[in-house]
Amino acid sequence: MSQALIPNLRVLIVDDERLAREKLRTLLASERAVEVILDCQNGAQAISAARKHKPDLMFLDVRMPQLDGFQVLQALAADQIPQVIFTTAFQDYAIRAFDSNAVDYLLKPFDQERLHRALERVRAGLLRSHDGALANRMLQLLSRTGEAPEERLLVKAEGRLVFLNLEDIDWIEAAANYVRVNSGSCSYLIRDNIGRLATKLDPNRFARIHRSTIINVHKLRELQPCDNGEFIAVLKSGKALSCSRGYRSEILRLIRAVS
Repeated sequence: MSQALIPNLRVLIVDDERLAREKLRTLLASERAVEVILDCQNGAQAISAARKHKPDLMFLDVRMPQLDGFQVLQALAADQIPQVIFTTAFQDYAIRAFDSNAVDYLLKPFDQERLHRALERVRAGLLRSHDGALANRMLQLLSRTGEAPEERLLVKAEGRLVFLNLEDIDWIEAAANYVRVNSGSCSYLIRDNIGRLATKLDPNRFARIHRSTIINVHKLRELQPCDNGEFIAVLKSGKALSCSRGYRSEILRLIRAVS
């Protein structure tokens, strides 16, 4: 998995043993795109830190005095629980850990390779959800850096998040509850409504020619009139798309734009 598109995983370490916390910090320091935001030595600190800092991932010891790892999760609201990797020297809690929706269960002592695999599993889980918090944070980061989000689309492809330049898009088509974005030989699904997406696109570049089709006018090769008053839009790639009479104003605007 390419890490170039992945922002730092903000990590919380929870363990009552100082040496265990220090060893985990050392291992995490060798991993790319990981930021340890806080160490906690007991369950009460973990609850407070999770609520305040909203980490992406918590390394959570199972057996701790007063509050154990499971009690920590029970004390948090559903939207306050990050991705969780349990860390423990005991095998007995594995089933209960996965019943608590843990991403992984690391038996101490674990090495760098085992930790790396666990982190990759966390990232894969975050990226699987297009509407997940990580994707939202990436879009917010893009906006803060001065790059207008509507100049690029964030699309999901084979477990990766890809920033697709709008100029590279050939056409967009409705696909049930999604829209399919076609770019060269590639296509990407986005969970969105084609009408809503159309309002976000540059009208000087994109035109809606059918209730289920938007084209990039810069990729248009020709318009072929039909006997029924409709047109066929042929893209430079050779793709032919129907232009509906219901979108006549858009078609006329399109003709003026390319004439």
